Amino acid sequence: MKIEYLGPATDLEVIDRLLELDGLSIVDIGCNDGALTRSLAKRGAHVLGLEPNPIQAAHNRQADPVDRVTFQEAPAQALPLEDNGTDGVIFSRSLHHVPAALMDRAIIEAIRILKPDTGFLYVLEPEMGGQFSQLLKPFHDETQVRAAALATLARTAGPRFQSANEYWFTKVSRYADFDELRQKLLANTFSPHDARSIDQPVVRALFDAGRTDDGYQFTNPMRVHLYRGLNSAT
Repeated sequence: MKIEYLGPATDLEVIDRLLELDGLSIVDIGCNDGALTRSLAKRGAHVLGLEPNPIQAAHNRQADPVDRVTFQEAPAQALPLEDNGTDGVIFSRSLHHVPAALMDRAIIEAIRILKPDTGFLYVLEPEMGGQFSQLLKPFHDETQVRAAALATLARTAGPRFQSANEYWFTKVSRYADFDELRQKLLANTFSPHDARSIDQPVVRALFDAGRTDDGYQFTNPMRVHLYRGLNSAT
């Protein structure tokens, strides 16, 4: 597998570098609030944003319409799409949110809907060793689920594609103060946390370690797996 480091970047900068989306049909699995879904559409793609959380999915459907964007409620392991009709499937920080016992099924479902010759699978996962992941770890430890996601890719995705490339980049998160971090985390509909679990002395100390001259800054390595060209036996 080819591995390349892309340096500091945002999620969209990496997508722009690796993918040409104009005119393609894309499924954004685990789309959360649909921000990425809408950004992909601005790049000319026709995007279906799928969100399993019923509250967030309802918010997405009720939001102002955007050209080339559709939102539905659906889990990754049961995609409401026909076989072999989609140009690309994207999991952006979402594969590790799939129940571990269903991750393989989610990847198989993604493969099922892809066009056999030209379809691609794009999976972005954060690394646990990063500053930001360690900041969240005292109340939101994703070590096991992120490891399970990577193991699923190696076991289930890699063997089914002709091309598998890995890209690393550094994500930088900035906050004016601790309250901004707390409010952002509490706004996530998938988050099981309350303000008390977030506002712990150990978390405060980790946050203070990110102090800069103009706020607080945290880096995190991000890993992208990009698969193309399904094997004929798939």
